[in-house]
Amino acid sequence: MKVYTKKGDTGTTQLIGGTRVPKSSLRIEAYGTVDELNSYIGLIRDQEINYIYTEQLLEIQDRLFTMGSLLAMDPEKSNMKLPELIDEDITFLENAIDEMDTELEPMKSFVLPGGHSTVSYCHVARCVCRRAERISVDLNAESEIPSIILTYLNRLSDYLFVLSRKLTKDLGASEHPWKPRM
Repeated sequence: MKVYTKKGDTGTTQLIGGTRVPKSSLRIEAYGTVDELNSYIGLIRDQEINYIYTEQLLEIQDRLFTMGSLLAMDPEKSNMKLPELIDEDITFLENAIDEMDTELEPMKSFVLPGGHSTVSYCHVARCVCRRAERISVDLNAESEIPSIILTYLNRLSDYLFVLSRKLTKDLGASEHPWKPRM
């Protein structure tokens, strides 16, 4: 099987189910952004971090591949059996957030992204996650998608924020509160 098919040379791609759509369509933008997010999470996972977070990130990457396949499916024409996101996937993120949060000081203000490159990667991934969520909301208005996708992306951005704070602590980096100039 070759990587290149030449079928996309005119700016279209095929959804699961056979429908060809422009590569600029909202559906392609949604799963392309999820793919970008997955790559950034891989970058975080490649850092020297506690194995617990590495394992959590591997689980999250698997869920993002599931999400990508659900978004790449033509809801009207595909009969293919695909993996699913389930409520336990949301619970997994919430439990991880709660566990990390027990070791963190309560927030008193917004924090500025940065302090360590690994922490910055978390913030970039969080921003890409929020973009994936916004695009998926738009796609859902155009063509209904499983609601759990929106819930998962929302919770994942929370997880990435809390992970950034936890890694700030673990790595001995400084957390800089935002002090608005008034």
